[in-house]
Amino acid sequence: MKGQQEEQLVPPPAYKPTVVAKDTTKDSHAKEKPLGEGRLAVLRQELMVFLGNSGVLGSGMVVSMPAVTLNQLHDETQPFWLNKDESSWFASIQNMACPLGGLLVSYFLDRIGRKHTILLTNLIGLIGWILLVTSFMHSDRDMIYYQMLLGRCFGGIMIGMFVSPVGVYSAEISLPKIRGRLILGTSLGLASGILLMYCLGYFIRHNIQLIFGISCCYQLAATLLVFPMPESPSWLLTRGKEERARKSLRYFRGLPKKEVDYVPEFEAELAHMKELADASNTTAAGESLSQMIHRPEVYKPVLMMTTFFGFQQACGVVVIIVYAVQIAQQAGVTIDPVLVAVMLGVARIITTLFMSGIFEKWGRKPSGIFSATGMGACMLLLAGGNWFPDTLGTLHWLPVACIVAHIVFSTMGMLTLPFFMISEVFPQRARGSASGIAIFFGMILAFIMLKIYPNMEAALGTANLFAFYAGISFLAAAFIGVFVPETRGRTLEELEERWQTGKFSRRLTIVNLKDVELHEVFLKK
Repeated sequence: MKGQQEEQLVPPPAYKPTVVAKDTTKDSHAKEKPLGEGRLAVLRQELMVFLGNSGVLGSGMVVSMPAVTLNQLHDETQPFWLNKDESSWFASIQNMACPLGGLLVSYFLDRIGRKHTILLTNLIGLIGWILLVTSFMHSDRDMIYYQMLLGRCFGGIMIGMFVSPVGVYSAEISLPKIRGRLILGTSLGLASGILLMYCLGYFIRHNIQLIFGISCCYQLAATLLVFPMPESPSWLLTRGKEERARKSLRYFRGLPKKEVDYVPEFEAELAHMKELADASNTTAAGESLSQMIHRPEVYKPVLMMTTFFGFQQACGVVVIIVYAVQIAQQAGVTIDPVLVAVMLGVARIITTLFMSGIFEKWGRKPSGIFSATGMGACMLLLAGGNWFPDTLGTLHWLPVACIVAHIVFSTMGMLTLPFFMISEVFPQRARGSASGIAIFFGMILAFIMLKIYPNMEAALGTANLFAFYAGISFLAAAFIGVFVPETRGRTLEELEERWQTGKFSRRLTIVNLKDVELHEVFLKK
């Protein structure tokens, strides 16, 4: 028995700890932060993630643009207007292109790197906005319409491609303690883009060309901001570019560019990353994508994330973002519906700012269950206002309160958590391909839900449609409780082991002092 316990306590083969013993008499050493969590290191990581997410903000503008332009496009007194069927295509076609973005990112992310995938995504989005801005240069109505649809398609590809690369980049440059805060930047960027578009729609009511022009200028700026970003050291090591990887990791760990000193902690981390990269390359060289997808550490998270994205879309989260103004009108809101959309954007931003702390304090699973349950309750109350006009329907504040609360609850989990976890749950060698597959199927359902929303509203009625979204939300809460793992505080290697064995059998804790580096492996009790 004793021999078995000693065998279990050996660290995983991919990790070979180094112990350097020096003077440990000062108690203050224990309070020092590990390399990578110092002030300069965190600042550098946050800055580069901010630059990467500047393009995600542009994709948020693409998502919410129909909410502030459809009313003008429905105005038959305007020189150019759309009928109901045309406007449904205008609102949803970008989601038909999103799966293509998921496939493209699965191809490019591991081949050209994280940075260049982000740059390519921005360029595709820029092309989309240019097509929208220049569409009104045509005199033929059909040409205007078809070019607008093409511009929306490019925007959809950008949305599909932006779901994972910045999050993957964030996860690979950071340590577990601050990984959650950095990955959440993608959700914050998306929410900021949605709010920015709502604000443009509030102040610019009758000039969609100006809205397109401002958006195009922003996307150009976001594209230029990608160039200063260093490439992920993990990806560079998988391509054998050790010197560039070394420089990149030194930058992200807050070390000077010139190697004037020897930092044991840095060398240990770099050696560990190289071992993981070599193991990933060895495995990838010996198997195809079809063989890789049969491994439990790949197909299990793919199935989980695909279903998670499916519930996210089916419970009406994206529908409310895209049709925010129209849903506010149907729900009986008495104030300016565009102002309600702005309120939704503000609520989403404020909630997202607190999500890093909530995810780290509560964990991913409890946050998701709470989010889905709250969303279901809000949708039931909205339905009740229509079912019982003489009781709940007399509360004129209820529709606004429910819609805003729904956005708050969704941001606490269902809207943000799938994008958050897609950067955590896949092994390094399959991170690009696996995340692309999950995004592909999730975005197909997003297109279906957006395209059929007007038809579902006409067939079921507003109240029953809200009840349908409530039912899906409650099912989502059950799914999260049973199938979604808790990733808080886990390294990416521990998560991969969880999919292989079905449990977290080992927990690696690294304690870094100024003069001592201790690596202890604990069995999970």
